[in-house]
Amino acid sequence: MKISVIGCGYLGAVHAATLASMGHTVVGIDVDAQKVAHLNKGFAPFHEPGLDELLKDGFATGRLSFSAEFEDAASASLHFLCVGTPQSKTSDTADLSYLIAATKSLLPHLAKGAVLVGKSTVPVGTVDMLRGVLARRPDVLLGWNPEFLRQGTAVKDSLVPDRLVYGVPGGNSSAAGVPVTKALDAVYEPLISAGIPRLVCNFATAELIKSAANAFLATKVSFINAMAELCDASGADVSELSEAMGLDPRIGNRYLHAGLGFGGGCLPKDIRSFRAQARALDVSSVEEWMGVVDSVNLGQRARTVEVARELCRGHLSGRTVTVLGAAFKPDTDDIRDSPALDVALQLAAAGAHVTVTDPKAINNAWMRYPQLRFESSTTRALEGAELVLLLTEWEEYRSLSPEAVGALVRRRTVLDARNVLDAAAWEAAGWTVRGLGTGATAEASTVTAPVISVDNSKRGVTIL
Repeated sequence: MKISVIGCGYLGAVHAATLASMGHTVVGIDVDAQKVAHLNKGFAPFHEPGLDELLKDGFATGRLSFSAEFEDAASASLHFLCVGTPQSKTSDTADLSYLIAATKSLLPHLAKGAVLVGKSTVPVGTVDMLRGVLARRPDVLLGWNPEFLRQGTAVKDSLVPDRLVYGVPGGNSSAAGVPVTKALDAVYEPLISAGIPRLVCNFATAELIKSAANAFLATKVSFINAMAELCDASGADVSELSEAMGLDPRIGNRYLHAGLGFGGGCLPKDIRSFRAQARALDVSSVEEWMGVVDSVNLGQRARTVEVARELCRGHLSGRTVTVLGAAFKPDTDDIRDSPALDVALQLAAAGAHVTVTDPKAINNAWMRYPQLRFESSTTRALEGAELVLLLTEWEEYRSLSPEAVGALVRRRTVLDARNVLDAAAWEAAGWTVRGLGTGATAEASTVTAPVISVDNSKRGVTIL
């Protein structure tokens, strides 16, 4: 099948490459000519494990190409809309202007009887709005096929998805939806044959599914982070608490890990859009619920700054602080709504001398926040630090040697805001270790870590 993918960001580029790997002929369309040029060289303009290999395979077979011209999509029989729907700059609602603009640009190039399928995360009612845009083309079939990709595992999520969801006219029981269902079945035939679950529903359900799923995941994260605050106040340990809760099959342990909280370009904006939808539909329970979830998540960032202040004996001004991590999560270079950078900015605003390092996101972070100091080398970033904060749980930070790091810093104090370090091993190496929800509030405020003077030229270490 000849398919076009409109929008070649995190979603579109992965989707286009995946469809080509299934045997379809795919053209990706994006208005950013520089991005298109990058993709046509076989390299993604962002970090996503496995995507470069998938792109190169697509070009090797001749089934994949990218273009900045909408007319190059004219020969496709099915078109996927994969453009971004960011949070509006003036409200919590989703900004659908890119989606509308892409649809209007594609409209003159749609073949008779073409199928137009949205994948972007959108509020309820978006399909009805697009029907208005397509009013002059009643022959065009409209469907919605929400995406469920996770950055860092997007290639795997595309090749082996948990489920396929089709939003079609009238839903599963309507004859009006059969043509769209058949078209999508043809697209995903290899996945359906492999036994991937498929759900056919009406448009409103398809529009809600991704937002509802993200709202539930965000709820789990914020719930366990609220429990972490309770553990700190009571002397309990949130890691042990979450482990015990996760053994209950009704609850499960996924997304039940306390720490700095979530960020990125999806979860935060999706729950805010979900809240705005609930408000518009006069469903106050969901509106209030999402407000609490968002508040708890943002509160974790402020809590982390306050714990850092405690570990610096009540004063951040003038302290030398190293932040491990800039991306919002490991295995991506995406810094959108990054909790790590939010905390780094708050520390700097309090007068700390902050150095941020990250394996993949340094360039993106430096261009967005030139007021912060960035260092690509973890070793150089750690030199002379009085406080180390682990804010993005990259594997290379999880596996750091406490002895080796101890020879670099001035004071062996670490705030593990992701609760991923082996605290016992670090404490055995002379470190004061603080997590979130470890029940150590009172203790951390009274313990004074040893101050270490470092001669970096000789790596000499003297305990003062």
